[in-house]
Amino acid sequence: MDNFLNKLVDICTNAGSKIILALLIFFIGKIVIARILKIIGGKPTRKLDPTVRSFILNIAKAVLYIVLVISIISVLGVPMASVITVLATCGVAIGMSLQGALSNVAGGIMLMIFRPFSVGDYVSAGGAEGVVKEISLFYTTITTVDNKVVTVPNGALMNSNVTNFSAEEQRRVDLTFACAKGEDVAAIQELILGVMKKNDLVLDDPAPFARLVGGTNESMEFTVRAWTDSAKYWDTYFALTQEITEALGAAGIKAPAVRVVTESK
Repeated sequence: MDNFLNKLVDICTNAGSKIILALLIFFIGKIVIARILKIIGGKPTRKLDPTVRSFILNIAKAVLYIVLVISIISVLGVPMASVITVLATCGVAIGMSLQGALSNVAGGIMLMIFRPFSVGDYVSAGGAEGVVKEISLFYTTITTVDNKVVTVPNGALMNSNVTNFSAEEQRRVDLTFACAKGEDVAAIQELILGVMKKNDLVLDDPAPFARLVGGTNESMEFTVRAWTDSAKYWDTYFALTQEITEALGAAGIKAPAVRVVTESK
């Protein structure tokens, strides 16, 4: 009986010391990982593109925690051969059940390689539209214009059409105006072009455009096109809508500036 109790005490002491050591490694490891991530996210990576920087930090965090878990398992005395066998078996089962998650990881890697958009770009993709806030291993976070946060799986992004409104430095504002039939077409065109030329947001090259494109028995429709910097698109859009409407009204054009179609966002 004494031998049994002595062996039980030895086992509990040995197991207790391993558990305590494992807990120490866990808490110290968390502190070390936080310090390492802070170093990785320091000055060298701040010079990188925000998209790449965020992705590197996510990968580094995942790898460091995997190393920490393996270290804890080793300290607890679990044979690594058994651990590898279990991990391999679980890996197959998890891989089959989490195909969607793995496709998201693959999608995240492909986003880093092909770079259809970057953090800060205004995009329309995967059923969401807004500014890209973050690209992680599994998801891309998009903030909409009304300040909603939409999380889109990376796998879905790689399998859908992506419209990047910020990819080019310049964008074209397309508007359509209507006026009563019988008005002076040339005078209206000259009036609209004059408004656009006075607007500082409108670029001179490519030149602004205003032409009669059609109409009905009661109206004539004019297509108006103006190029501007991508960052100033909405300012230009609203400014031209208001200024052209006011100019047509001041000129006495009948049924002035009824905007019937908006062709781009």
